[in-house]
Order: sequence, then C-alpha cells, then structure tokens
Amino acid sequence: MAKRIVIDPVTRIEGHLRIECTMEGGNVSEARASGQMFRGIETILKGRDPREAWVYTQRICGVCTTVHAIASVRAVENALKLEVPENAQHIRNIITAAHAIHDHIVHFYHLSALDWVDVTQALKADPAQAERLASGLSPWPLNGRADLKIVQDRLSGLVESGRLGIFSGGYWGHPAMRLEPEINLLAVAHYLQALETQRKANQIVAILGGKTPHIQNLAVGGVANAVNLENQSTLNMERIAFMKTLVDELGAFIEQVYIPDVCVIASRYPEWLKLGKTNLPLLSVPEMPMDPKGSAFAMPGGYIPMGDRAEFIPIRSFQDAFFEENVREAVDHSWYKGHGANHPYKEDTEPNFTQQDGGERYSWIKSPTFQGHPAEVGPLSHLRAMLASGYEPAKKRLNGAVGLLQALLGKDVPPGVLDSTLGRHLARALRCGLMYEELGRSMGLLVANIAKGDTASFNAPNFPKGEIRGFGFLEAPRGMLSHWVAIRGGKIQNYQVIAPTTWNAAPRNADGKQGPYEASLVGTPVADQERPVEVLRTIHSFDPCLACSIHLIDAKNPASHVRVRVSTGPIEG
Repeated sequence: MAKRIVIDPVTRIEGHLRIECTMEGGNVSEARASGQMFRGIETILKGRDPREAWVYTQRICGVCTTVHAIASVRAVENALKLEVPENAQHIRNIITAAHAIHDHIVHFYHLSALDWVDVTQALKADPAQAERLASGLSPWPLNGRADLKIVQDRLSGLVESGRLGIFSGGYWGHPAMRLEPEINLLAVAHYLQALETQRKANQIVAILGGKTPHIQNLAVGGVANAVNLENQSTLNMERIAFMKTLVDELGAFIEQVYIPDVCVIASRYPEWLKLGKTNLPLLSVPEMPMDPKGSAFAMPGGYIPMGDRAEFIPIRSFQDAFFEENVREAVDHSWYKGHGANHPYKEDTEPNFTQQDGGERYSWIKSPTFQGHPAEVGPLSHLRAMLASGYEPAKKRLNGAVGLLQALLGKDVPPGVLDSTLGRHLARALRCGLMYEELGRSMGLLVANIAKGDTASFNAPNFPKGEIRGFGFLEAPRGMLSHWVAIRGGKIQNYQVIAPTTWNAAPRNADGKQGPYEASLVGTPVADQERPVEVLRTIHSFDPCLACSIHLIDAKNPASHVRVRVSTGPIEG
C-alpha cells in the first residue's frame, strides 16, 4: 500500500520548505516540494527609487545578502546601460567570492554534514587511528591526536550532560549512517573548526562592505569605498594586507579539510554518487566580471540542454540576449493568480491561496523555465558549464578530486558522478576552491589598478523620463540568481526576483514538468519512513534557501510560525 511522508518544515535551511513523498516498495515514487510562505518584496519595491532597491532586496535573506544586493544594482545599471569603474568591479568581486566561500563552508559542515555523520559514534573512536587516517589525506595541523582527543572529551561531556546543544535532534543510530567512528570524530572536529573558518570569510565581506550581513557599500554605478592607499581612513594597503592573511587561512582549510572531507564521505556512501539525479537541463551564468561593461568574466557560465551534456551554450555578458529572451515563470501550480508562463518583465505577483493538501496549486514558489524547460541551478550546474567551456582551473580541481576519490574507493570513479546527491557536494567544494583562487586574483587586480593611479569607484546614474528595463544576474552560492526591473520616470514600475531556490524547489510548471527537487527524489530508497534522512540528504544537497524564494509578513500575528512535524499516512483518494 502506498504511504505518504510529509516533512514540514525541512530544517537546517533558510525558510519553510514542505516535502511530500509517496512511498512504494520502500522507494520514493512521487514527490512534491512546497514553499510555505509568500514573498512580498516585489510589491514593496513598486514606486520606489531604483537606486535604493538593493537595500531592500538584500533583506530577502539573512544569509544570501550580498548576492541580492549586487544583482539588484546590476539590474538597474543594465537598464541604464551604465558602466562601473574597474575598482568597483574588483571590490564587488572580492565580496562575491568571500561570501561564496563562507556560504559553501557553512552549507557542508553546518547545514548538511549531520545527514551523513553520526556524532555519537565519534565517542568510540581511537584518536590515534583517526590521526593516521587524516595524515593520508592532508597535512592539516589540527588533525593530531591531541586535538582530536580534546574534541572527543568535549563531546563526551555534552553527551553525559544530556544536553547535546547543536548536535541534538540528529539521526543517531540510523541504519543509513555507516561512517566508522574515526571518520565521525574527524568530521565533528572539522565541524567545529569550520565555525571559526567561515568567520574569516565574513571578515573580508565586512571590511569592504561596512558590515555583514547586509553590506552598506554598494551604489548604482559602483561602490561607496573611498580608495587611497596612503590614508588610514580609506581602503589602503594595511587593510588589503590583512585581508590577504585571511585569504591564505581560508585556502588552507578548503584545500586540506573541506575537499578531502567531501571525498571521504563520498567514498563511504558510493551509492549516493548515483542517487539524486534530476536529468534536467543545467543553467548557470558567468561570474567575476573583469571590465566596466561586464562583457568579460573570469568564470564562465551557460546553458546545458537536457539529454546531451556535451552541448553547451555560453552566456557571455550582462547584455546577453539569449539569457534575457529565454527566462519565463509559470504559476499554474502556485498560489498566485494567473496561468501560463510569463516573461519576468511582464510577470505579476498576486497571491491567491487555495488549499494546502490535494489541490492543483500547492506552493508559494513559482515555476521558472529556460527555453521552456525546468532547469537545475547551483554549483553542479556552474562546474559543468566551466568544464564544458574548457576552463582549466575547473578541470584541474576535478581531476585532483577524482584521483583522491578513486584512491579512497580503490577503483575507478564512473562518469557522471557529479549528477547526483554527493556530486552536488563535490561540485560545491570544488567551486569553493575556485572562488578562493579568484578571491586572491581579484585582490591582486585591485591593488595593481590602484597602483596605476586609478582611484575611481563610482559613476553617477542619470534616469530618463521614459520607461527602461534591465536585468542583473549573479552566480550565487546556491546557483543562478536574476533580478528584473522596469523603471519609468525614475521610479520602479515592476520588479521580479528569480532566486536559485525558485528554480530548484519549483512545483510543476505549466506543462506539468517537475522541478529539480521533485525530480531528484524519485527512486530514493528510505530505510526508516519515520526518520527519512535519505530524503533530507538529497534536498540538503541543493542548499535550499526558501527565504530567497518566498516571504511572509503576517501583520495580525507577526510572531506566528509553522509547526515542525513529520507525518506518515496512507495516500488519500
């Protein structure tokens, strides 16, 4: 008999996500992903000055802050055909890269690692054996037995107290958990070390952005950072040198801890290099613009159609017509008025809630398409695009990771492993390494440009009386983000945000095609339907951020929230 699993909300993500699965024979036969809050940011922005839109849009989320801010100013600059100074591009790039590194590290260790790691089993580990295992992976200095014994003792104290704190509510003893105790101990140690490491990335964002989250230094036309290498109150060599020390520390953790950890997890759960495929097109955009026009980028992006991973259509610039013309959003299965797929410039956001269960409409998330198809976005899509474009740093990193994974598995890694649950984690770790490389390069380019005597960081915008339209995109940590704006007489007439999670968590579109979450869960085996950690493994691999795709303000009861529950029961009807 078919059973239904409902996880509402999915935790360790930003916002409220509901996942419903139909179970047959121990496997997921059908899935529904539902965003449980309404986003009103687009409505709030109507009639406002487009120069301040970025201040509002970065409040969409407490994590995905800088990406919304930068995509917003890019959209307005695109509408104005406004170039930004080279210094401004480099400063924005540094913030983008540092934010991505922070986000990728937090996602793996603090939002998804506990899907694979049994913390309580770390108490059975031999720290000396754990040290020997770690020494074959990297020279990370905090993998010594003394450091690991300290972590084990701290963990033991937590368990004995009965107050597990950050480790409470896990799937301890679950049959799907099978790491050896020593690997669990290393993972717990790195979980704690990652808390300190991610802070260093945020320091870089705060130095340039004024604060984080919600940076303060942006402007339509550039940045507000004053540049003078000899002035203590401006961006100078002392601040740049300090940021360089932080970059070096981040690089050591990425290379010696993060990437090896993902490979170790993949070697212990090799079946998850096959599970979780979406079999959907892959969409990404280029990132790290290198010139004032945004016509050259350090990191490629583009579209890989469904079925033929060898086919690749690059997206080349901030003015790319191929991208602009092919994005649509449908609301046929969402709680909004309307039917069919509309272009973002013509899209509206009129809420129309019907019913929670059993209805044709079942989510506050819309259904984006590219060339008429749903698409998966995220580090997997971006890495695939970089590989398809011949981007050598991506090839080098993937070859290195595959070599380590093959050594751990003791056999060759089959092709296509990236298109999977653990493949997404691997792609994200490799993209983190690539962002580390670009972070250092952008800092060098900024210093070199300033040394030439260029201190400009802002070009003033001038808004015409008639209507103008523009779009801004950014390859955010969770995938391709785009903002779309229509401006008339210097005021916003329409504003649409299509966040990465809007693509991945989309309900069925106007043609009834599944979005990536729903497609990826079909065929997933679930060992314990009361504790469906296997479902969470795949959903968490996308790094969901429902705060970016849906928002709610309840004026009558601001403190209201959705109850946490996991339920099972027969399918009705």
